[in-house]
Amino acid sequence: MSQESLREKVKVIESKREFLVKLLEKPNLGILRVDVKQALEELDELIEEFEETFPDNN
Repeated sequence: MSQESLREKVKVIESKREFLVKLLEKPNLGILRVDVKQALEELDELIEEFEETFPDNN
């Protein structure tokens, strides 16, 4: 898999982040709030590690 292909796939995943943020704002989430918050934190870590590994030189 090329770096550009990988970068495109990460951008698609990154675009889903906003959905998790909006889901976290819902008041009736109950116990799932913990899972959504953890997913959001892990997604942020993944994106950060990707950017450290493959810095955007453009």
